[in-house]
Amino acid sequence: MNDKIKQILKSLVAGIDVESKALVDEGYITSITMIQLICELDVAFDIKITFNAITKDNFNSVEAMGKMVKSFQKQD
Repeated sequence: MNDKIKQILKSLVAGIDVESKALVDEGYITSITMIQLICELDVAFDIKITFNAITKDNFNSVEAMGKMVKSFQKQD
């Protein structure tokens, strides 16, 4: 799962450090990128990320995104 998330991030943001634990804080993920990323994750993992899940903590690292995606997969 994390490899797929890394692929998505690399396709959206040139030169992104996918190993960073501060993707939002370091400016790799902007508001526009966030929208694109949410759409890509929804499609790639057949989930629906809710508004309440759109937090810096859930998107600051690949690991955090992976945990969030898993939580939505369990809800199905």
